[in-house]
Amino acid sequence: MPGVVAPGTEPEPVTDPDAPGRPTLRHLLLIPVITALLAGTLGGALGYAFAVRGGAGAAAVLGGAPAEVPALAQRKPESLAGVAERILPSVVTVRVSSLGGTSEGSGFIATADGHVITNDHVMAGGTGKASVVFNDGSTAPATIVGQDAESDIAVIKVSRPGLRPVEFGDSDALAVGDPVLAVGSPLSLANTVTAGIVSALDRTMQAGEPGGPVRYYAAIQTDAAVNHGNSGGPLVDGAGRVVGVNSTIKSLVAEGQEAGNIGLAFAIPINQAKRVTQDIIGTGKARRTVIGARPDDQTGVAGGGLRLAEVEPSGPADGAGLKVGDVILKINGRPMTEPTDLTALVRKYAPGSVVTVEYRRGSARQNTSVTLAADAK
Repeated sequence: MPGVVAPGTEPEPVTDPDAPGRPTLRHLLLIPVITALLAGTLGGALGYAFAVRGGAGAAAVLGGAPAEVPALAQRKPESLAGVAERILPSVVTVRVSSLGGTSEGSGFIATADGHVITNDHVMAGGTGKASVVFNDGSTAPATIVGQDAESDIAVIKVSRPGLRPVEFGDSDALAVGDPVLAVGSPLSLANTVTAGIVSALDRTMQAGEPGGPVRYYAAIQTDAAVNHGNSGGPLVDGAGRVVGVNSTIKSLVAEGQEAGNIGLAFAIPINQAKRVTQDIIGTGKARRTVIGARPDDQTGVAGGGLRLAEVEPSGPADGAGLKVGDVILKINGRPMTEPTDLTALVRKYAPGSVVTVEYRRGSARQNTSVTLAADAK
């Protein structure tokens, strides 16, 4: 029998946990939160998959893990980059005013008080007005100290504090294969540095424009890229020392066409350029070294060499016993094959230098020592 429930004492309701019931407010709030989290996770995964498959780079990781900087990228002072960094502040662009406009070449600071070495052919044809552009882009007017057309060296001067002159090397100490840099403003591209090697030494050159002076020198040949505008700039060795003055190129173009680099460039040896520069600064003109003899213009002497067509009385060659008809075979061991060789090689040396001349008189080979002299002019 069911018990009797006294009024006012109804039993406390009991809820069956397994029985379905109405959702509470808490449950209603949790449902959308969980749904949003699931949707976000799914959307991110799908987005990443589409980005990778579609090639989008925003989330891509480029490059490998950081590694130690290689030695070649550290730019040590003896590296090519280190050499270029040291030489560039001493190299200038030379601008020369002429009746046809303004021409450009290169040059480098030779003294702390502002003397700049460049080529004579850079200054030739100018009206006397020149300026230089420094590595930092600043400019200064320049005055002409002197020019020597036959050696292709000119000296100008600028007035500016804090100039850094170059360090000079020894061009006589160069060897074929030595690394070199050519620095200057080819085709008006200032502060250009190109690299190569010494391709040959004592490459006798005869250069000049039609109707102009003939220039002779025993050049340093290099395959460093040199173009118009490099003229007068320095050729620098692996230690950052100037060993030559870039002057001439050879090119496979027809007459009247613009020549460009083909890996055959020539520089005046710095030992010769320094001597001429010192003469110009000291006296306004340069001495020309002579041997006092002229070879026959004809080449192809049987057995090689250059036959002397003229020997100046009381000149250096005459004093050493050389005579007309003698065949000069070598000077200081350098074979003579072209008429240009004698003049160009002699001018490499300073007046007063003693050179060994190997020659042939008749069928006899002989040696003599010749003390070179300065031309009277």
